[in-house]
Amino acid sequence: MIVCGDDGLAHRLAAELRGVYGEQVTLVVPPSVRRVRQPVVGRARAASAALLDRVSAAVNRTGAGGAEPAANEQVVEATEVTEAVLTEVGADRAAALALVYDDDETNIRAALTARRLNPRLRLVLRLYNRRLGQHIEELLDQTAAVASGTGPGTAGLDASTTVLSDADTAAPALAATALVGTSKVVQTEGLVLRAVERQPPRPGEVADPGLCTLALLSATSNDPAGADGSEGSGEQGPRLLPDEAAVAAATGRGTVVLEQVSYSGPSLSSGRGGVPPFASLFSRRLRWSLAGLVGCVLALAVALMFVTGEHPLYATYVTLLDLFGINDPAYHKSTERQVLQLLSGLVGLLLLPVLLAAVLEALGTFRSASALRKPPRGLGGHVVLLGLGKIGTRVLTRLRELHIPVVCVESDPEARGMATARRLRVPVVLGDVTQEGVLEAAKIHRAHALLALTSADTTNLEASLYARSVRPDLRVVLRLYDDDFATAVYRTLRAAHPFALTRSRSVSHLAAPAFAGAMMGRQILGAIPVERRVLLFAEVEVSGHPQLEGRTVGEAFRA
Repeated sequence: MIVCGDDGLAHRLAAELRGVYGEQVTLVVPPSVRRVRQPVVGRARAASAALLDRVSAAVNRTGAGGAEPAANEQVVEATEVTEAVLTEVGADRAAALALVYDDDETNIRAALTARRLNPRLRLVLRLYNRRLGQHIEELLDQTAAVASGTGPGTAGLDASTTVLSDADTAAPALAATALVGTSKVVQTEGLVLRAVERQPPRPGEVADPGLCTLALLSATSNDPAGADGSEGSGEQGPRLLPDEAAVAAATGRGTVVLEQVSYSGPSLSSGRGGVPPFASLFSRRLRWSLAGLVGCVLALAVALMFVTGEHPLYATYVTLLDLFGINDPAYHKSTERQVLQLLSGLVGLLLLPVLLAAVLEALGTFRSASALRKPPRGLGGHVVLLGLGKIGTRVLTRLRELHIPVVCVESDPEARGMATARRLRVPVVLGDVTQEGVLEAAKIHRAHALLALTSADTTNLEASLYARSVRPDLRVVLRLYDDDFATAVYRTLRAAHPFALTRSRSVSHLAAPAFAGAMMGRQILGAIPVERRVLLFAEVEVSGHPQLEGRTVGEAFRA
């Protein structure tokens, strides 16, 4: 296995392949990584953590006097992935190659070169552009089929191309963590399954086991000073796919169970997103003014009907003529009729400024439809999303698909997600989240949850601490990369605010299992986070494999 990348996802992916699948991995990183301390990956397997420590040591060691890497771990430094570099790391005889650079163009260029060197190489690409990814996937698969002489569409060809996005993989988990009652869903073949977290049953209660128990939560999950599934929890940490005996023996520990549902979520609105609804064209005060004028006209028409005895439609018609000043003066009519005509003229004078205001407001609404919206005054129960980068944009889209009200905070007016926010008509507050007044403008004191998804751990932490000072019971989800830092932050926040939900998530940690499964040639269905670990759902063909046929998931999970 060859992994090429320039950030933490490459290191987490390499550790996943070694520790979970026992594969021999060559890691290709740029020379600048040598001067950057790589964080420790929080995996439950001690062997995986030890392997990653050795990877970090191999990358960070100086050239003089450094020991050679172990047999199953090779680190190669290269500025870019050229044909010479791929030949040096053995791409012509490798089983799979993962290109997880942060730049789409770099990954595509390297994938085209690798496919030419080895048509039977299994490729896994990290691309943010989903439409481009579909075309690249089809192109590379067709190239592999033609080069192998099997022809396009031939079944049984081991070479395949899988395009994944770390943002798409992590977005559902991040969005679900911030919401109450939103399940973590995996869907396949028309079957919808969801993972539900259950608290330990009280004395005399029997917990609903669901279809099966996916995981045991860490023993410290209910302890304010406990860690959120950190590596230091040891045997007290989360356990994936436990058997029935382990579940029965784990008293006082929460569980994650699997349930089947028949409804996957709310349907999207059928309205056209580009046209503002009628209610949003006019302000509330103007709508009340128009309603009052309509009521006055109806009252005058009814009064005229009683005074003159005319038909209601005719009385309304005469009232409108008086209203617009195009009726003859009532010189020789009764006093009541003259009074009604004067009142109708007065209402007509009041109608002109109201109509002018309505026209101006409607024009202003259409003009600002493509501009950034501001949070409404009475907004409450919404989600405050910090950061509209790659991850924030995907999470924003997922939240709006669930019709969850969102207010975004972004300091860069040219950020990637600004266009998405305009298209979805989501309120955006422009400003540095660390500056005073920015979170207040996002109505943080009335928000339901805070999603801190910027690329800087310290910025996410500072915003979360300030939000907690304003709203102690606020639900907070932080994007934190370093496991040691995340554990310390989590323990402190839970100790300071024991009755508020705090969760820390790493995007590369959520995405690495999906990339590793794709490198093994498995069809990935979804990934469900269990504290700071990830449970991966993949489609595996078991027919013809006596070690898998007729066995339960727990039995198949054993080594």
